[in-house]
Amino acid sequence: MTRKPVHLALYDTFADWETGHTTAHLTQAGFEIRTVGPTTEPVTTMGGLRIVPDLALGALRPEDSSLLVLTGARLWDEGDALAPFARAARAFLDAGVPVAAICGATAGLAREGLLDDRAHTSAAPAYLAATGYAGGDRYADTDAVTDRGLITAGPTEPVAFAREVFRLLGAFDEKVIDAWYRLFHHSDAAAYAELQAAAR
Repeated sequence: MTRKPVHLALYDTFADWETGHTTAHLTQAGFEIRTVGPTTEPVTTMGGLRIVPDLALGALRPEDSSLLVLTGARLWDEGDALAPFARAARAFLDAGVPVAAICGATAGLAREGLLDDRAHTSAAPAYLAATGYAGGDRYADTDAVTDRGLITAGPTEPVAFAREVFRLLGAFDEKVIDAWYRLFHHSDAAAYAELQAAAR
């Protein structure tokens, strides 16, 4: 089955560690990962890596994608430079294409109004409340939340974030996802053999 690519947003101060599990395992499941920057000029991650995006945000179309992934970055809290990515998330959701946001990206979506009527999570309720959004009563104090095509997670939950992405995209059988999560999140050694068996 041919799958549409997963688009990973890249911008300066991108939090490198937050999407590694997601992209590495989606690639193993047969998804192509395409990177999207503000332009096609190189960006520098929080870890100091320089990456050249595959395409500019202006060329991104929901109909060409399986998922838009937005990661954390200091820029989400330092002004409106990343607001175009939040607007792109709105366009994706309006088109019925899912979005996954972790860490500071959740604040960007809150400012865009995308969390006002969806269950969601983030770093902490106060972090999102500072955006002035209207969805505080929909906040869930849990590792990751999926609601109507939108995944959210806090900065300490890259494994739970990946789990939700795998489920939403049907990347793996649920037994594989469960064993994978127990191995990588809980360091459950017994899950390794289960993961190998389930993957076969």
